[in-house]
Amino acid sequence: MNVPAVAEQVDVSILVPAKDEAPNLPTFLAQCRDALEPQAWSFEVVVVDDGSRDGTDHVLDELRHEYPFLRVVTHRRQCGIADALRSASDAARGDIFVFYPADLQYLPAEIPTLVEPIVNGEADMVTGTKQGRYEKAFVSNLYNRLCRALFGVPVTDLNSVKAYRREVMHGVPLRPDWHRFMVVIAAADGFRLTSRPVQLHPRHAGVSKFNWKRIPVGVLDLASVWFQLRFGRKPLLFFGVAGAALFFIGFLGGVAALIIRFGFGVGFRPLINLIETMVISGIALFGFGFVGEMIAGMREDIQGMRQELARLSTQSQDSETD
Repeated sequence: MNVPAVAEQVDVSILVPAKDEAPNLPTFLAQCRDALEPQAWSFEVVVVDDGSRDGTDHVLDELRHEYPFLRVVTHRRQCGIADALRSASDAARGDIFVFYPADLQYLPAEIPTLVEPIVNGEADMVTGTKQGRYEKAFVSNLYNRLCRALFGVPVTDLNSVKAYRREVMHGVPLRPDWHRFMVVIAAADGFRLTSRPVQLHPRHAGVSKFNWKRIPVGVLDLASVWFQLRFGRKPLLFFGVAGAALFFIGFLGGVAALIIRFGFGVGFRPLINLIETMVISGIALFGFGFVGEMIAGMREDIQGMRQELARLSTQSQDSETD
């Protein structure tokens, strides 16, 4: 991965994952210039070439000379949007990030609308609520309904363009496709959320990277995120309760087996097997819970170190600016 060197500070960084978007990038960057240069805040556009094979790298090399605000990060192979966003945020210099695809389904003219509530101190994250017809609407609506039901987030559209403060990224795990749950994780971390309408447009070129094979993966990821947010910091609460329930069932089964065996003189082998299964499973779940508690403790320590490093890095950048 090639990352540009860090230079002076800017206010807003537009993070743009680009996989085979060569036909769209010239128009996208021209619209960024027209929409963002009149704004009161400074900006940059960080495009991540995520292993493209359609000449995106050559197009970006040419565009760099035309647009001084353009910065390019290159992945030698396709890593996915989550890794692309992480690479872009590592290279970005702004205090506010804006996740925006390069496919022109969302026009850069909408970016100031997303940034404004953060600049005014009204929110820490602003999500775009899609307006108009779009493909996979049923899947998107189902995903949003499930997320609102499971996590209680106060926004309508979780999987759209969004603007957010730099520190929001500190809480997002480095896992494939977990960028889809950035809003959920930000809400769990106590960041203020709001939304703004954004118009969705047909693609000018290229094809959608979404396919139906990703739906089962998305459902499993959703369950994983729910579990980690609910029990990630207290895994013994989940495993301990489940283990205690199984152990208690095994204990009751043992009492029943003793009564049947010595009270009525009847031996029942399947009941003994059930008791063994329940007791062993209960003990095993308790063990998982204790191991999970140790892992959760280490994760808390690592998270604290990451936050401290981020704070020191910010202080270092501020001192260099002064």
